Amino acid sequence: MTAVRTAEPPRLPVRTKTAAGGRGWGGVSPMLTRLAAEQATGVLVRERGTLHLAEGLVVHADSPSAPGLDMLLTAHGTLSPEAWQRALTEADDGHSVGSHLVDGGHLASGALELCQLTALYDAAYFALAPSSTPGRFRYGSAHPLGPIHPVPVAALEHETLRRRDLLHRIWPDPRTDEAPLIRADPVAAPALTRRQQTVLDRVNGKRTAPDIARELGRPAFHTLVDVRRLMAAGVVSPLPVPAQPKPAQPPPTRGEPPPPTGPEQLPPDPHTILLKRLRDALEAL
Repeated sequence: MTAVRTAEPPRLPVRTKTAAGGRGWGGVSPMLTRLAAEQATGVLVRERGTLHLAEGLVVHADSPSAPGLDMLLTAHGTLSPEAWQRALTEADDGHSVGSHLVDGGHLASGALELCQLTALYDAAYFALAPSSTPGRFRYGSAHPLGPIHPVPVAALEHETLRRRDLLHRIWPDPRTDEAPLIRADPVAAPALTRRQQTVLDRVNGKRTAPDIARELGRPAFHTLVDVRRLMAAGVVSPLPVPAQPKPAQPPPTRGEPPPPTGPEQLPPDPHTILLKRLRDALEAL
């Protein structure tokens, strides 16, 4: 028997993967790394969100750009809003919100853990975004939700960098993450998945990707992935920023000549005139 080898089909083009440092974002948060080393408990406040630590582990994260755990639980009927509010009201130091929901039969422990991890990684992605503003840490007690599934800082940083790299490979322009989105008019519209079509249906020139995520009750990062894929397909684009008009020059004060507006209004340079006369004299010889 003779083995016959067939040529492998060509692979689809994919952006070259490079190290995270090649993207220009390097590490995530040296302060967070130090807090993990000292097993600190408290709240790390950053420009785009907060991280709650308990003995050096991240137990909760918040960000204005990401739907909170309450929204993820209540948006699709997993938990009633009344049960969530009751758990917040009745929780105390000895009975956290998470244990109240599980012990009261409102949620299975596995469902709560899954939703908590989804919300934590989602908000942490924005909270750990590059920033020119230094973070602040407040030592104190842990988050009232309770340590449902604490996450090591190293794992959180690794996942954050992985998500940055994924978005960059889909579409490298980050403007679609925060700007209002408008629909584009591609020559040949591609076929969209149901989830992408649901996102596209909410693009109206005013909503941003986080706005759409909150309206749908979905993780914000998943919506960023959909939006960047729509951007790569030419279906959506960020709303153009209007050009700022140039400030008008103040009128000249009385008794002073107006400022020159072009090189033709500048007085002739004596050196230029002398050189021209020398050239003319040489040509006349």
